[in-house]
Amino acid sequence: MLNDKKVYSLNYGGKEVTIETGRMAKQADGSVIVSCNGTQVLVTVCSAHEMKDGQDFFPLLVEYTEKFYAAGKFVGGFLKREARPSTSETLNARLIDRPLRPLFPTGYMFETVVSCTVLSYGTDGDAEVLAALGASAALTISDIPFDGPIGTCKVGRIGGEYILNPSQDQWEESDLEITVAASSDAILMVEGEADIVPEDEVLGAIYFGHDNIKDYVKVMEQMRSEIGKPKREFISAAANETMMSKMRSDYASAARTNISIVDKMERQYANKAFEKSVKADMAADPAAFGLVDGASFGREAYKGVDELLYEMMRADILDEEKRIGGRSMTKVRAIETEANILTSVHGSSLFTRGETQVLAAVTIGGKTGEKMSDSIRGTTFDKFYLHYNFPPYSVGEARGVRGVGRRELGHGNLAERAVKAVMPSYDDFAYTTRIVCEVMESNGSSSMGSVCSASMALMDAGVPITNPVAGIAMGLITDGDRYKILTDILGDEDHLGDMDFKVAGTAEGITAIQMDIKITGLTREIVEKSIQQAKEGRLHILEEMAKTISTQRAEFKDGVPRIETTQIPVDKIGALIGPGGKNIKKLQEDFDVTIEITEEGLVKVLGADKEVLLNCVSAVDLQINGPAVGTVYEATVVTIKEYGAFVDIVPGLSGLVHISELADDRVKDVNEYVSEGDKISVKVIEVDRMGRLKLSVKAVKSLVKKSDR
Repeated sequence: MLNDKKVYSLNYGGKEVTIETGRMAKQADGSVIVSCNGTQVLVTVCSAHEMKDGQDFFPLLVEYTEKFYAAGKFVGGFLKREARPSTSETLNARLIDRPLRPLFPTGYMFETVVSCTVLSYGTDGDAEVLAALGASAALTISDIPFDGPIGTCKVGRIGGEYILNPSQDQWEESDLEITVAASSDAILMVEGEADIVPEDEVLGAIYFGHDNIKDYVKVMEQMRSEIGKPKREFISAAANETMMSKMRSDYASAARTNISIVDKMERQYANKAFEKSVKADMAADPAAFGLVDGASFGREAYKGVDELLYEMMRADILDEEKRIGGRSMTKVRAIETEANILTSVHGSSLFTRGETQVLAAVTIGGKTGEKMSDSIRGTTFDKFYLHYNFPPYSVGEARGVRGVGRRELGHGNLAERAVKAVMPSYDDFAYTTRIVCEVMESNGSSSMGSVCSASMALMDAGVPITNPVAGIAMGLITDGDRYKILTDILGDEDHLGDMDFKVAGTAEGITAIQMDIKITGLTREIVEKSIQQAKEGRLHILEEMAKTISTQRAEFKDGVPRIETTQIPVDKIGALIGPGGKNIKKLQEDFDVTIEITEEGLVKVLGADKEVLLNCVSAVDLQINGPAVGTVYEATVVTIKEYGAFVDIVPGLSGLVHISELADDRVKDVNEYVSEGDKISVKVIEVDRMGRLKLSVKAVKSLVKKSDR
């Protein structure tokens, strides 16, 4: 059949959303087009029917691509076609991936690709949300094993009222942006930012989003019952029960010894040795482990050891509240903080929490440092941004750096959102600010360590942030009936646990939040307790940071560029620039500064010497507004005529000193008193209706002939 189109629709936050299938990409395992207010997104899913040999993880790939033709735009740059994903596309692919991943069956290791393509874009239809909705729909109606459906939304707040999926213009007025993914009865993923919003109000946004998602899930359940395919059968790659019985009976003592090792690297080395021992035993007697000759004993040993440690660590926490290293459920690891540790850097800090350590460096500058981003929504220039680097040596791995991965982009974005809320306004701080967070060591939440280090480095640089910011990561262990929430989780507690819940903010409220889980959802009780426990940990970390630095430096360090600003009328911008930029170039050369002018007429003068900057600003003010009558200026003689001398008060602003205004004596020849290039003091005696200046030297101090000096 060429076309077997089915269309479903719902009112989603006051906007009609339609889900169409059976029209495009019908050879995919699942395919839908999700539309809203002129935005249309094609989402397809395909999953392999055969598993690759040796596959030991779930190879899920989510792609999100914005086609520039969707908005009637040309791609910027030389190639003029969409190429590698932009940062924003990568970040949105991660947002779609994270709530989907835990809903595939344990042991499902078949390569699976979710592809989201924006075909048409309208400013009132959020393509990112539609792509996430489409991913759930395509998986739900496909034959791919998937424990959905789920829904996704974004929540904003304007004037105290929560809004579902605001338009692009509305986001400018919102004081929070929270993305929520959930099933009908549980929350799966949360990510967002807020302008220092209290915990209960952030929870209100999450619950508002979840309540609306339930309506979308109902439509998905209708689609599944009417047109969904039967789910395919598959052979699980999870550890077999015979193997696990053997592991529990023969290797529990060795696992107990390893899990008691506090130092991360020592524990890893012990576990590797443990795996080698189990591998040798498997090779000697495969049948005892439920294996056959020729099996991949190395891979099976890893699965067996990992599963045994998983069971043991979780039982310790649920039964005895016993964590690795003996910490209590709410205890934060030891913290060390330092500031101003890099000699020539504008601002720097080192934040260490347990075995996680992050170095932050701040660079301050002008417009040339702005980060340009080009997308179907338009071109933007960011005056504040943060980059996060996770080098292999931070976890003791012997490999080189191979570019920036999705994880680094995601962690950097979260840290940037956390700090952005406390940055000064552009009117108060007309600089471009870049933060780079270098992870020196990692054993649990280097992204939240980056928030803490970035906050301290900004204060060390003299950036007037409104409040210090800190972040902390929470974990969860649950067996369905019982649960324990862990403050400041280790890497192993993240790997073997059920949740990674990061919360950043000031003492007054939240600035960024991110929650990922490995189970099929969280109850509201767990979310509420996690966010409250996170606040207690965050306040403790802020207190530790304050012991080193709690407010910004009064002055920039030597070598940091200063900026002085002045506002000029928009219609005077051309006059300040001059023909071919002649005037502004002359100002920059004379004062040895950099001058930048915004479209709104804000003039920024950058340089190292504050006095020179102020003099340059005065010169700009003179050129635009003209001098006041009676004011004295130091001028430069530029042209000599028989009737007087033309002088420059500032570059581009000239006036005439008539021959009669040079000296008290009668002057016959101007050349006898001044030469081109001379510096003389002049007083403004008149500004005529044409704006021409009449100047006097003798009103300040009468000149004498050069021959008599």
